[in-house]
Amino acid sequence: MAEPLLEIEGLSAGYGDVRVLWDISLSVEAGEIACIVGSNGAGKTTLLRTISGLVRATSGRIRMAGEDIAPLAADQILSRGIAHVPEGRRLFRGLSVRDNLMLGAYLRRDEAEIVRDLDYVYALFPILRERERQDATTLSGGEQQMCAVGRGIMSRPKLLLIDELSLGLAPRLVERLSEALLEINQTGITILLVEQDVMTAFEIARHGFVIETGRVGMHGATKDLAEDPAIRQAYLGM
Repeated sequence: MAEPLLEIEGLSAGYGDVRVLWDISLSVEAGEIACIVGSNGAGKTTLLRTISGLVRATSGRIRMAGEDIAPLAADQILSRGIAHVPEGRRLFRGLSVRDNLMLGAYLRRDEAEIVRDLDYVYALFPILRERERQDATTLSGGEQQMCAVGRGIMSRPKLLLIDELSLGLAPRLVERLSEALLEINQTGITILLVEQDVMTAFEIARHGFVIETGRVGMHGATKDLAEDPAIRQAYLGM
């Protein structure tokens, strides 16, 4: 059996004396889309921040392609092929759409390939090419999310972490972004998606993990999770 691209074992983390994650274990296979769902405050965002090195793990291992990356700094983790699209987009005010996208490639030196990837992002989200000289923070919410996803792609990641893709967006834009994630995944990029909209997450992803108060409560194929009575009652209102 092939080794998972991302493997987390016994992970605990938090902020100061406040522990948020408790003994988290999960794995993501290369080439798949997996999702993490759960209620507000369950620890979903903290988990992504810990994977990407923004929060330091207090115990456990995070392996990327077999290497334990838990001790590494955020820029070292990025260089290992993990890009993080944070909750709230976190675009840089005063910088154009193009400049925000190019910041995603700041560790790269392959200039011709950077240009090629920028063209790919513009082909994926044509509105970004139209607005490339505009201050990125003046875009609509959906356009800002496209820019944030595009910035992640510009690092040429093996694994793309996306926190709350649909937050505050109209259903039409969520559908367009969901389609884009499927297109991105077809290029070989593995995606781990945190999403409060459980139905959206289950439609996009093949495997899912349900986080409950900092622990993995359930996991499995999303088609099976969607039929679980406890999931349907707690998250789908059925």
